[in-house]
Amino acid sequence: MMYQLKTLTSDPDFGEGPRWRNDKLWFSDVKAEKVKTVDIDGNVEVVLNHVEGRPSGLGWLPDDSMVVVSMDKHQVMKVDNDELTMLADTSHISRYILNDMVVDQSGNIFLSNVGFNYEAGEEVVPTAIIRVTPDGTVYNAAGDVWAPNGMAITADGKTLVVGQSSSPELLGFDLASDGELSGRHVYALLPEGAIADGICVDLEGALWVASPLTREFIRVRRGGEVTHRISTGERYAIACMLGGEHRKTLFCMTCAGISLSASAEELGGRIETMTVEVPGAGWP
Repeated sequence: MMYQLKTLTSDPDFGEGPRWRNDKLWFSDVKAEKVKTVDIDGNVEVVLNHVEGRPSGLGWLPDDSMVVVSMDKHQVMKVDNDELTMLADTSHISRYILNDMVVDQSGNIFLSNVGFNYEAGEEVVPTAIIRVTPDGTVYNAAGDVWAPNGMAITADGKTLVVGQSSSPELLGFDLASDGELSGRHVYALLPEGAIADGICVDLEGALWVASPLTREFIRVRRGGEVTHRISTGERYAIACMLGGEHRKTLFCMTCAGISLSASAEELGGRIETMTVEVPGAGWP
């Protein structure tokens, strides 16, 4: 199969946290501070017109309530009748900015945080993976993680995979039914120079990984075998999600710039797509 990215929409200033739900791709437009959807034909709708503190990770609780990260406020916000209320404050654990999330089948919310101000050139330091229960209780789920970013849960619900933006290691954790993490291990090692931003998992347990530094989307199996490397040219690969018919469309968030202090024009966000053989599975 020939792989070629095709532009679906150039609507987002800077797209993050893509999720496939109800026949639409949901995503955060970080720079615009909005949450939006786009269908397979490229029709964009605004779902949340303003998320104070910039939105990132998205997810849904078992009662179908949507939750969204406020990056700068270090809060998980719950959407109720189009109104945002705080579910949890993670500021006592998270560093610099709160970032991505994945919600398991029991409603446990796992969150990443960058840990240091990379735009200011701060020293790289490890931080924690955070777990928030559906009632808003906050836990330090795992420490010593290097800029945890995208996260995914395998189809059997038993493994949480965490990408690191300051390490080539994709970390795996055994995920218990109560949300406890154990058995930390290296799920896969990315090729030289690659690091993970957003990730998603397919039916074979392989991961699609957005690697901004090498400007590509990489498919890597558990253990580290790389099966695909899809170049984004001069654009940065930011995040990805499997959706569409039979979940065989890979939605790819790309941009021309990665500094969130840049203008919308300089960021030049875009959602691109390609068809893959193995469908999406697991969470998100």
